[in-house]
Amino acid sequence: MRQATSNAVAGSSANRRQISSLAAGITAVALLASVTAAHAQSTGIAACDDFLTKYDACVVSKVPEAQRATYKTQIDQTRKAWVDMAKNPSAKATMEATCKQTMDATKASLTAFGCSF
Repeated sequence: MRQATSNAVAGSSANRRQISSLAAGITAVALLASVTAAHAQSTGIAACDDFLTKYDACVVSKVPEAQRATYKTQIDQTRKAWVDMAKNPSAKATMEATCKQTMDATKASLTAFGCSF
């Protein structure tokens, strides 16, 4: 009887660990989805969205972890500014050129990490 009780307790302990691991995994996926959604916010201008996508991919895959936060902060600020600008019809008209200029200027600094646009 004691062995059956011990096995049942051990099983429930293992189940709790599995459930805890599963909950942690679900939380991590939800957090990743919210971060990805923030990064995926579209400006509505193809050249700008293309640059932002390529920049994000470069930073995540090529920039050393110690430097990543700086680059992510810069692109997050740029994305927010561009999304806000795109809401203004007079600013939106010039944004394609602005985004292309930004991409050209940024290419050189990211080439050092092996990124290509």
